[in-house]
Amino acid sequence: MAPEPPLLTMSGITKSFPGVRALDGVDLEVGAGEVHCLLGQNGAGKSTLIKVLAGAHQPDGGEITWHGAPVTLKSPAAAMRLGIATIYQELDLVEGLSVAENVFLGREPVTARFVVRARAARTAAAALLKRLGHPEIDPARPVGELSAAQQQIVSMARALSHDVRLIVMDEPSAALDPDEVDNLFRVVASLTADGVAVVYISHRLEEIRRIGDRVTVLKDGRAVAGGLPARSTPTHDIVAMMTGRNVEYVFPPRPADRADPAAEPVLRIEGLARKGEFSSVDLELRPGEIVGLAGLVGSGRSEILETVYGARRPSAGRVLVAGERLRPGSVRAAVAAGIGLAPEERKAQALLMLESVTRNVSVSSMSRFSRAGWLDRRAERRAARAATRELSLRPDNPDTPVRTLSGGNQQKAVLARWLLRGCRVLLLDEPTRGVDVGARAELYAVIRRLADEGLAVLLVSSEVPEVLGLADRVLVLREGRVVHTADARELDEHRVLDLVMEGSPTS
Repeated sequence: MAPEPPLLTMSGITKSFPGVRALDGVDLEVGAGEVHCLLGQNGAGKSTLIKVLAGAHQPDGGEITWHGAPVTLKSPAAAMRLGIATIYQELDLVEGLSVAENVFLGREPVTARFVVRARAARTAAAALLKRLGHPEIDPARPVGELSAAQQQIVSMARALSHDVRLIVMDEPSAALDPDEVDNLFRVVASLTADGVAVVYISHRLEEIRRIGDRVTVLKDGRAVAGGLPARSTPTHDIVAMMTGRNVEYVFPPRPADRADPAAEPVLRIEGLARKGEFSSVDLELRPGEIVGLAGLVGSGRSEILETVYGARRPSAGRVLVAGERLRPGSVRAAVAAGIGLAPEERKAQALLMLESVTRNVSVSSMSRFSRAGWLDRRAERRAARAATRELSLRPDNPDTPVRTLSGGNQQKAVLARWLLRGCRVLLLDEPTRGVDVGARAELYAVIRRLADEGLAVLLVSSEVPEVLGLADRVLVLREGRVVHTADARELDEHRVLDLVMEGSPTS
């Protein structure tokens, strides 16, 4: 008798976006009743691959087979009809609707006259919740009143309501406490015992050991290893497969006279916390120093920057600039104290895309160019041009619309804004995202020069080599907590990845 074909096979999957080859011939094979784990650094291609599997992205090439037969997943609805459900980290539930209404959203049981049978929906939802080991969840209760763990169970109930045969779980334990994780694993074990396959994405290797059967490792859009035994493959081997990139990193040399450790910190963070995002962060940043925050998406890196900048209000702790405490949750106070932020999504969060370079650079310093209600446009343009020339922004024309600039020059426009403002602390979130290799080297040189001139820099990057190459000192974050602090020269990429996946908080 011929062996049963795999439930799912993805062969040679390719997918490109403008300027980026996200998937480059990826293979993935999943058997019925198997927990197949996907591992990889940020940007390795995991999210793109599962969106192809979910029907949300159409591949440029390759083949997908289901029960041995080729299929085309033209939409999420087409994937769901086959029995493929995806539960993303950001759950797509409607908080104002009940549990039962969310479970059967768009497929509500109706009478012959198309009247929704609410009682039948609640009864069916209760049966699904019981199967998942959560009979205590009231199908009539609004989803917005449930805990994160309970909302996840509701998402799984919705998947099961489609007679699902494969569930993709994207970082399902990110918002769960240890007891909730244990329950999640019991649910997964129950599903696989019924023959349901699970594709499980997580950065926590200890979870992979507990729940996984096999592992596929992605790096730079390629599957560098597939079908590895989850419980017996050494951690060092997995980390080695995840590291190393095709991008060339060219970093400026660190100065011999580093920031004086005895100097008064320009920025001090004491016990800073935001419930559910990060906790007990302590940090001192001195003039001329670059400190990097390393960690995976969801570790609290960006949230820390935004809280220091006043865009988020802390639940505990305080931020001091030059010894003066900042008013929490106030961007105005942070900017007035000399803090500037170059956010991760510069086009949406930092730039006025329809405006000129001049206006983008001057927008945080408009009071300098206003006299009795009139704007001195010549002075504004002259100051903006001086700031952009200092950073070698091209083209050298302050009237150029910022939307026409390259990614690297758009980032320089954001940096020029804070240079013009005279900020003392610069917060950089993913400073080279969307920037080509040559422009990266330029930005690295600019950031190092600004630090050499006395600016204090707090840097977040998903690229571990970037953090290690630019920063003088590194804080490693895991699940919202600082697990290690060290001089950047004492760390390497393997060590940082070990810490973010399996580290424990330092004393």
